This record gives sequence, C-alpha cells and structure tokens, in this order.
Amino acid sequence: MYSPIAGWLIGVALATLAMVLPAQAELAVGRDYVAIVPAQMADNPAKIEVIEFFSYGCPHCSEFNPTVSKWSATLPSDVAFKRVPVSFARPQWASLARLFYALEVTGDLSRLDSAVFDALHKKGDKLYDDKSIIEWVTAQGIDAKKFTAAYNSFGVVSKAKRADQMAQAYKIQGVPAIAVDGKYLVTGKETKGHADLLALTDQVIGMARADRKKK
Repeated sequence: MYSPIAGWLIGVALATLAMVLPAQAELAVGRDYVAIVPAQMADNPAKIEVIEFFSYGCPHCSEFNPTVSKWSATLPSDVAFKRVPVSFARPQWASLARLFYALEVTGDLSRLDSAVFDALHKKGDKLYDDKSIIEWVTAQGIDAKKFTAAYNSFGVVSKAKRADQMAQAYKIQGVPAIAVDGKYLVTGKETKGHADLLALTDQVIGMARADRKKK
C-alpha cells in the first residue's frame, strides 16, 4: 500500500543521491589527479594496476599503512594492487627497499610488514644499514643465512633499483603516492585524511575503468 510518508522519504533519498553522485563523478585535473606522461605499462595489462609508492623510512607511510592495507584487501577483482619501495637516492631508504623485497622472498612480508614500520617509527630502531637490518630480522625469528642470501641476491638488488627507476618514470616526488593504471597520479590536494584520499582513489579507478571500456 502506498504511504505518503514512505513516498516522501523515497523522494528525499533519490534527491540526495542525485546530489551525491555528480559530486563524486567530478574529478578535477590538478586538484584530484595528474596525468602520467608518458603512460606506463602495468605488469598485468588485463588488470587496473594501483601502485602505492612508499618507504619504510617515511613516517607518513607508516601512518598510512594500516588504512591502505585494509582498503587494498577490498578492491574489486579487476584491480591489482602492488607496493613499490623507493629510496630517492637515500642509502638508508635503499637498504629498506631491499628489506621489503627480501622479506617477500623469504615469505615473511605479511608477518613483519607492520613490524618494520613500528620498529622504525615507534621503537626508534635504526634499521638503516645491512648489519642492523639483519640483526633485527634475525631477532624476529628468520634464519640469518637465509635472509642474508635473499637480501644480497641479484633479484632483490635488481628489484630495488627497478623500484627507483619506476619512481622516476612515474614522476614521484614524495611518498606515500598512489598511481592508477599507469595513467593517473592521485594528488588529492583537498582531501582530509587517509580515508578521503583512498575514496578519491576509488573514483580515479572508476575513471580508469571507464577509459578501458571506451577502447
């Protein structure tokens, strides 16, 4: 049975939705994102690739990590999320990039990822050289020989160098930074907080998805 009150509530809801949707769709170049020129190729062209450029040595990345970790776990199936540790030519950060990739090789990244941030930014551990990093990792229960072999391996060293090359190609000037589909760098100059930045990233992902449908 039709109810005037119910009809009024539905009308209000539809009017509210009409106001919200256009606001979410209006992305502005410069304010919300900038184009990456030239566009970069993704590892898996079949997916919309979202990259978080970061460093364990960056306090802002440490603050961002819990939020972006939860967000990335809920991304739709057509989106691939990856993290790229960069050094900006800082030797200490270069060591931390190798730490990231070495933990990936040993299978301990998911277990110790947050712990690395905490060690650096909450406990004040100085994990900025090979010796301190290996000692810390060993204290976390990883075999020193196994980790050292991974940390010094050609593959890990090459990945760390490639990460810096990617940061240059994507024109990354600070971290954390988020790139979408090799085409857009999320700027979010008017966002307030991590959740807002990721909500904006969702919109840029939507824009990249629409781009692909046009092809």
